[in-house]
Amino acid sequence: MRGFVASSIGVTCAAALALPLVPPATAADTRPAAPAEAAPRAGTTARPDVPGSTQSLPLRPLTRDRATGAAVLGLAPRTVRQFSLLGVVWDDPAAHLHGRVQVRTRSAATGAWSGWQDVETHYSDHAADPGTAEAASDAVRGATAPLWVGESDAVEIRVQPEPEPEPQSGEPGGSVSGDAAAGDAGAGHSHGDAGPDSDPPDAQDSPDAQAAQTSQPGALTELPSGLRLELIDPGETAAAPAGTTDASRTGALTAEATAASAANAALAPLGATEIPALTGEQTRQELLALRGPELTEQQRAKPYIGPRPAIVTRRGWGANESLREKQFVYTGKVKAAFVHHTASGNTYSCSQAPSLIRGFYRYHVRSLGWRDIGYNFLVDKCGRIYEGRAGGVAKPVKGAHTFGFNTNTTGIAVIGSYGSKKPSSSAVKAVARLTAWKLGLHGMNPRGKTYLTSGGGNLYRKGKKVRLNVISGHRDGFNTTCPGGKLYRKLGTARSTAARYQGR
Repeated sequence: MRGFVASSIGVTCAAALALPLVPPATAADTRPAAPAEAAPRAGTTARPDVPGSTQSLPLRPLTRDRATGAAVLGLAPRTVRQFSLLGVVWDDPAAHLHGRVQVRTRSAATGAWSGWQDVETHYSDHAADPGTAEAASDAVRGATAPLWVGESDAVEIRVQPEPEPEPQSGEPGGSVSGDAAAGDAGAGHSHGDAGPDSDPPDAQDSPDAQAAQTSQPGALTELPSGLRLELIDPGETAAAPAGTTDASRTGALTAEATAASAANAALAPLGATEIPALTGEQTRQELLALRGPELTEQQRAKPYIGPRPAIVTRRGWGANESLREKQFVYTGKVKAAFVHHTASGNTYSCSQAPSLIRGFYRYHVRSLGWRDIGYNFLVDKCGRIYEGRAGGVAKPVKGAHTFGFNTNTTGIAVIGSYGSKKPSSSAVKAVARLTAWKLGLHGMNPRGKTYLTSGGGNLYRKGKKVRLNVISGHRDGFNTTCPGGKLYRKLGTARSTAARYQGR
């Protein structure tokens, strides 16, 4: 089981940064740095015929704390191959990074450097359940959340360990920050906004200011071993252009792509880039065709299910099916939906959403060692719905989205960061449309509650039966602030809207 140590994540590291090993650069500095070192792990660089690539760069000591000698790790500004999404990984998936990760990047289009951006450091709550084959794989690594930065060709990063937490009265391990400090139920560690939507750093956040701070007493937490910066180029979409005939589209399918598409064969033609929306009556007829023998007489006479929404398939967003494991893994049924945010920032345009999803997919599989993208579905801020983990959108595909509660559930991620930014009404409505249909396939009431059995985690011990909302936030099953306070507070709207779509 992954351990969890509560600590104040919002704290700016109090360690004094002295004895600089590499002089800091200003945000205005656009001079080229040394080329990126060629030190990728086995399997992290793409073959020429595979769209997208991953650069994996080991972090090195930059400065040391005057009192403790603890190293602040990172990379000085350097020119690299073009990328659009980044994250940090480390060797032990059970280890947690208690510290602050900040990056700045250079735009490939303008040559201008961004300001410093925080990367969400806690991501182990998005993972396969403990004890499963996916979780036990030797390829699995610990990681931060991914951050979308747009097309970039240079990067600088620093990772600062935070002070050991001081236990407070009645609260072993100290207090929490962010949404939790504001009183959000179930909040434990930060999983809030990252990127330019966060408040801009003040002068205290500059490298020079931090280096000048006075050293504070107390030990610093130990950073995980094997820290590496992952730079993801999501590549160009592999989907066929608009107007391509079914014959030519399916003719280009690989064996893996054929299998992924065939999992949706009852809903759309082989090679389809989108599963079309249906009317309410069409959806009810489809339900009888898909699950008729499993339905009760009452369910067959009056099924409560929302009209099937349009869903962009994996082929539609350009999944490279050779990256994932070949076999699909299913759970028994879908009794609940967990809503997440990707914590990847909000600077993307809706036309870029497929690129973000290809980036998440590559990050989850190549960098974190998962079998496939973790989420079952994704929703962009314009309300478009995307197929996530392969295996069929109408089937109970087992994901890796809510640590301890991936059995008999589905995971829906709204792309963006919603700790301080409100989700769009289009995104909330899309969550309602999707859950009205997906939960309706299994006879679940979006306004109801259900019992789930914990697979282990930091809120509920393994084997404990837990009563949860049929539409829950990630924080309801794990001690985290995901899906962000602003999105979490919209789940009541999603529940009532989804129930209305079902005809309840």
